[in-house]
Amino acid sequence: MWPDHWPTITRQIATATVSALDAVRSESAPAFDAAVGDLVALPYEQVTAVYAGMTRELLEELHPDGLTGEDVQAVLERSVRGGARWQSSLHPDAVVEVLVETLGVSDPDAETPKIRPEQYLSAGSVVLAELVAARRVAPEPYVRRAVAEIERAETMEMP
Repeated sequence: MWPDHWPTITRQIATATVSALDAVRSESAPAFDAAVGDLVALPYEQVTAVYAGMTRELLEELHPDGLTGEDVQAVLERSVRGGARWQSSLHPDAVVEVLVETLGVSDPDAETPKIRPEQYLSAGSVVLAELVAARRVAPEPYVRRAVAEIERAETMEMP
């Protein structure tokens, strides 16, 4: 399913991501918990880099004329409402953190409660599932493009 040249960890991230998004779509808490558990066991920075790339691309496609604060608020509300309907452990603060960090608007000097990796990845999966559903697309091409962008960035020479 995934390119053979991808490292094992990258394929594991991709597979667990799609499993998590499928679990959100079907509102299956056991499948979701298992997928998030798989994601937590993988390198956090790599998982969040893939999630951020996917989230940014989906937001750009959904809002080609630019993203407003109201647009972000709407994604936040839909994600929290949809996720809370079947996942009692969803932390709204984690959903906010996912959106803020993905958009690069976090204040490094602000003192905010630290979101645990499992909370962040759960929230990130819920946000991604919301965006995939709003765009009415399959997540696999977005995973592939996010990984390709990371590969491209890692192979560029720094000046």
